[in-house]
Amino acid sequence: MEHRYAIIGAGPSGLSAARALQKAGIAFDGYEASRGVGGLWDIENPRSTMYESAHLISSRTTTQFAEYPMASTADYPSHRELIRYFRDFADHFGLTDQFRFETKVTAVTRDDDGEWMLRATGPDGEISQRYTGVILANGTLAEPHIPTFRGEFAGEIMHTSAYKRATQLTGKRVLIIGAGNSGCDIAVDAVHHAASVDMSVRRGYYFVPRYLFGKPADTLNQGKPLPAKIKQFIDKRVLQAFTGDPVHFGFPRPAYKIYESHPIVNTLILNHLGQGDLSIRADIDRFDGHTVHFRDGSQGEYDLILLATGYTLDYPFVERDALHWTGWSPKLFLNVFPPSFNGLYVMGMIEASGIGWQGRYEQAELIAEYLRATEDAPERAEAFRQRIADEPWPDLTGGYHYLGLERMSFYVNKDAYRSAVRDARTALRAEAADAPRRGIRLPRLTSRGHASSSRATQQKVDA
Repeated sequence: MEHRYAIIGAGPSGLSAARALQKAGIAFDGYEASRGVGGLWDIENPRSTMYESAHLISSRTTTQFAEYPMASTADYPSHRELIRYFRDFADHFGLTDQFRFETKVTAVTRDDDGEWMLRATGPDGEISQRYTGVILANGTLAEPHIPTFRGEFAGEIMHTSAYKRATQLTGKRVLIIGAGNSGCDIAVDAVHHAASVDMSVRRGYYFVPRYLFGKPADTLNQGKPLPAKIKQFIDKRVLQAFTGDPVHFGFPRPAYKIYESHPIVNTLILNHLGQGDLSIRADIDRFDGHTVHFRDGSQGEYDLILLATGYTLDYPFVERDALHWTGWSPKLFLNVFPPSFNGLYVMGMIEASGIGWQGRYEQAELIAEYLRATEDAPERAEAFRQRIADEPWPDLTGGYHYLGLERMSFYVNKDAYRSAVRDARTALRAEAADAPRRGIRLPRLTSRGHASSSRATQQKVDA
């Protein structure tokens, strides 16, 4: 029987998976709830969190797929150019026809024989299809994180995921809670339309300009990465020389070092703060009608509260145990493989400064390499799984001490991560020759190429 896989999602991660499986000659079907490819970059996608003024925050050359460069000449293309890019990419490689669009996956469950049953709802009604395995590529920025606050607000509360254009803010007294990249982008929009704009923050931030020395900032220092402490020491001083100290603009002083949380790639907000177009306020204490009380004892009157509070990781169609959730996110080898190797694979569950879509494509190449091995050289796949069960997993931090926040629970350093993925591919290719020499006791396979639970694997899962 043919080994066939499902890919859920047709955004950059889903397209990466589709292209890698295509090149490896592995059969697959794609499922996408929206009308076409592009994921969140399609502003018309009901699940899209895109807004009219959105652009890449990493530069084109560090973000694009290596085998299909962007036609755009912009350093930081808009979402309009990017959705065209993904559509062209999918059409160029013949991937578009491999997906079922407007088809929402509702459940993915494992049968007794190790196969996976996928259920979905589409234009032709209910779909039930069995697969050898399933690649989850439905994205990390779709389920809004909605915090709770004391009191009640009499105006409108909206998450940034529902924000599309600046005219939604016209004439309103706006309070933005949070200062991530989206929050700062929207604050810059708001100053041209809202009656007033304040931003409530609970921690300090580091700001990275899009250009340094006349070039996109992330194209500099593309050689061998500097040690974390040296890069933090140098970059903090270089950035402050270009942007100034954010504390002077009203932000709290960061209680962490640069790159220990995702930086803000937007210095226009500092310009508007310097011009008095908006103000920084303290963390929220409580709501009382249209009045918001802040923890420093101050208060303000607002019509609209915009929650720039991020997103919660969500794979709603799969039981959490199947992905080995621990706390805020699944515990996966290289953020891809459940340690039980049960036939599920996760694409795109990485956040990192500068990793781009090519970094996600390298994830997909590793998955394809493993799936090819399960069919053509089972001993290589067996040895690969045993190595993961027996040996410490690679450090993906690059020496940075990331903040213990929900959105940082699957954050990686791009250089450390890409190196670890390359090493895993190399090891996977070499496992067949190395296994006898290393005396590895290989776990038994099921009929579909998934590992049965060895004691070592179970210890890793329990840990």
